[in-house]
This record gives sequence, structure tokens and C-alpha cells, in this order.
Amino acid sequence: MASLPLLPTSLVGSYAQPEWLIDRSKLAGRFPPRVRAKELWRIPPEFLAQAQDDATLLAIRAQEEAGLDILTDGEIRRESYSNHFATALEGVDIDNPGTALDRSGHPNPVPRIVGPIHRPHPVEVDDVRFLRAHTDRTIKMTVPGPFTMSQQAQNEYYPDAEAAAMDYAKAVNAEIADLFAAGADIVQIDEPYMQARPEAARAYGLAALNAALEGITGTTAVHICFGYAAIIHERPEGYSFLPELAGCPVDQISIETAQSGLDLGVLADLTDKTIILGVIDLSDHAVESAELVAGRVRRAFDRIPPEQIVIATDCGMKYLPRESAEGKMRAMSGAARLLRKELGDRS
Repeated sequence: MASLPLLPTSLVGSYAQPEWLIDRSKLAGRFPPRVRAKELWRIPPEFLAQAQDDATLLAIRAQEEAGLDILTDGEIRRESYSNHFATALEGVDIDNPGTALDRSGHPNPVPRIVGPIHRPHPVEVDDVRFLRAHTDRTIKMTVPGPFTMSQQAQNEYYPDAEAAAMDYAKAVNAEIADLFAAGADIVQIDEPYMQARPEAARAYGLAALNAALEGITGTTAVHICFGYAAIIHERPEGYSFLPELAGCPVDQISIETAQSGLDLGVLADLTDKTIILGVIDLSDHAVESAELVAGRVRRAFDRIPPEQIVIATDCGMKYLPRESAEGKMRAMSGAARLLRKELGDRS
């Protein structure tokens, strides 16, 4: 891993996909797809992989030029944060989908679990190798979490959702190990449904997350959020599931604070974790000033030392216009420079 400065900057995962690559109006007019949504792509199938590579290069360069310290591939090749991985597994029928309620309570087509969940081959290894080959900065790859995937499926095979989540955990565990072997510096597990369904998360979701991390020695993160701002407009005042992660072996925890104005007292339970602090409001396309972002970061300093903070977006940037996404990344980098100077760190 490249040497990181104090208060390193990073995306949570996704970057804005170009309009020439994906039909953003179709993307914005629906909930994130759980099954394949090939109709979103503008590029003919025979040229799609090449176009996705080109767009990923643009995402990498945009992050570098904005001054980010930890880079992702922007999740450019994904129709959603979760379906890229979830639909690559065996044991699910994606051609004859079932239905499950989204976190908003709306029904959404989802994979039907019709047999044992199994990962037949690595899913994102080529993606992380591509990212590693095109930047010398610290890199992060994201995978959907086992609990979240179990909530985004119609179970017709396992005796209960817990059993499904534990087999999803085995698939995620194998993927994480392969991602580190392929060059990832950080692997982040996205578990937004732990916030959306805290009782089930306590009952078995945390056990599934721990199983996904078993034996993993690289730097790991987990992202808990309130949902994409473009789709889920209301924000609660606090997390319904967060202190429970204190005993989890994950190294970093990603939370959102900008749009919600989150009470940072929640960090009192997580003092041994690095906090990926969401300080960019994705509900507003207007670009924040570096000073405004710095102020959002300063709120955390009496709860957790700067050495344990990564400056980040609240959630994925997938639904933002590219101009807005670029400006917000620059605001993060500008805030980091201001704060490093204040704190006497010239890196």
C-alpha cells in the first residue's frame, strides 16, 4: 500500500458513469437493479467491455486529478453496487426473478435462490487488476455484503434467510481473499441493509459479516448507509445499527454524516476503528466549498483522532452529474489540505 497522508481522501465506491456509457435517465428512474439490467447500457454488447475499460480509465484519472489518496475503479462496470456480484453466483435464478421489498418498502425484482449459493469463479479480480495496473496510489475494491444480498433475494431453497446469508458469506470471503491476492490494498463490504433492517442484522447479519471476514488479513472496511440520496430522500437522525460493529474484526467503518447532520456521539463506541467519514452531501448537486467540508470533518475531532479518519463521500456518487462529482472530489482534497495545515502535517 502506498504511504497515506493524514486524513486521506476517498470515494465510498462508485463514481458518476458517463452519459455515453449508460442511460442515466433510465438509471435514475428506478431503484438500483438486483437482477441484470442490460437495457441501461448504451453500448452494443460486442463493444461494451472495451467501453467500460475506457470509462474506468476516465474515473481513475478524475480521482487522481482531484487529488484523492485512495482510489476505486468507480464501479463503472456495474449496473448497481450489488447485482454485479450477486448475479454471478451459482444457486440463483436471474432469468426468472422473484420479488423482495426494497428498503423503501417497494417491491423490486430480485434473484431467486433455487440451490446452494456458490461462487464458481472470481467476479471482480480482473477489475482490481485493471485498477492496480493504471494507478500507483492506494486502491480499494468494494463487494456487496452477505446480509444485504440475503435481503435482496427471494429464498426458495434455504430453511431461512440466515442460512442463505451464511452461504453468501462464504462466497464473499473467497472473493475478498482473491481481491487481496490480485493487488487490492483495501476491500470494503457494502452492508446498507444492516441499517435498513437492524433486528435481522443483529439476529444473524453480524455473524454473516464476521464469517465473510474470517481468515482475511488485509485492510477491510464496511459501509453502512441510509441509501442513495437520489432515491431515499429522508434521513433519520441516527443509525439504527452501528455500535454493534465495535466487536467486528473489520478495520474501517464507513458512515454518512453530511446530509443527515449525524450526531457524532455514535463514534464513542467505535474508537478502535478507522472511520471513513462521509462529509459530502449527495442530495445536492451544488459543490461544497473546501472550508464547509473541513467544518464537517472537524465535528469528529472531539470524538476520534484525525489519525483514524478517512475523508469520504456520504455514499456512492453514481447518480451525480460528472461535473458535480468532480467538484465534490476537489472539495474533499481541498478540505484535507486545510486540515493538514491546521494540524501541522505538511504531507
